[in-house]
Amino acid sequence: MPTFSAPDGTTLAYRVSGADGPPLVCLPGGPMRDSAYLGELGGLSAHRQLVMLDLRGTGRSQLPADTGSYRCDRQVEDVEALRAHLGLDRIDLLGHSAGANLAVLYAARHPERVGKLVLLTPSVMAVGITITGEARLETARLRRGEPWYPEAYAALEALTAGRGTADSRQAIAPFLHGRWDDAARAHDAADEAQKNAEATAAYAGEGAFDPVTTREALAGLGAPVLLLTGGLDVSLPQCAAAEYAALFPHARLLAQPGAGHAPWLDDPGRFIAATTQFLTAAQAGNPA
Repeated sequence: MPTFSAPDGTTLAYRVSGADGPPLVCLPGGPMRDSAYLGELGGLSAHRQLVMLDLRGTGRSQLPADTGSYRCDRQVEDVEALRAHLGLDRIDLLGHSAGANLAVLYAARHPERVGKLVLLTPSVMAVGITITGEARLETARLRRGEPWYPEAYAALEALTAGRGTADSRQAIAPFLHGRWDDAARAHDAADEAQKNAEATAAYAGEGAFDPVTTREALAGLGAPVLLLTGGLDVSLPQCAAAEYAALFPHARLLAQPGAGHAPWLDDPGRFIAATTQFLTAAQAGNPA
């Protein structure tokens, strides 16, 4: 597995797979989950060379000497060091879930280094969007009729009312997937084992995000942006996704029907078609 050195000397690892051609640098979510969970992004590697970064202290990357460096904003220069290591003037960047926070902070700090930006079912912490409990519950009600729905909906109600427990968080897992099948269960079961718990706790620590400053920077971003959501994803209801997309001057918002928080698992063909169409169009100078 290839490695490079972060500015503070921490050795970071990344995985390369897929076709020849321009790399697509992928930042995993979790937060702070081993990039292995992204797999080949449903087969996207057949169309783009994927560069999957293991964030510091995760996967095969080294534990940093300073655990405060797990904070999201402090990892921006890790991404910049990877770009320089790859010898690229600009990078196409994909951030999934919590990894999208790191992607937009990078775009805000180094806008001239971003070719295209894909925000895949992104977390909204970096841009300060408020998601109401009712918006999540409204999305959840699209799943009524599923055999697991009553228990999962009750758990989501408890969480949105501030009465949730660890059991509640586990019970709502089906809402994060378009299909609660064996693949979804395996994806969910691997989550905790693939995370660095200390890093997870520090990722959004005090001072990690300055939404006002980030929004101002993103308003001037020249790169085309694809904000791809799952139509059934309770973590990012469509009203919040629309607010997020509106922060960029050149953004396309696309909701993948029947998908949850990991659209490449729910319908790989639809996910790949949408992503490659955007990347190809962007290369031709058309952000949509």
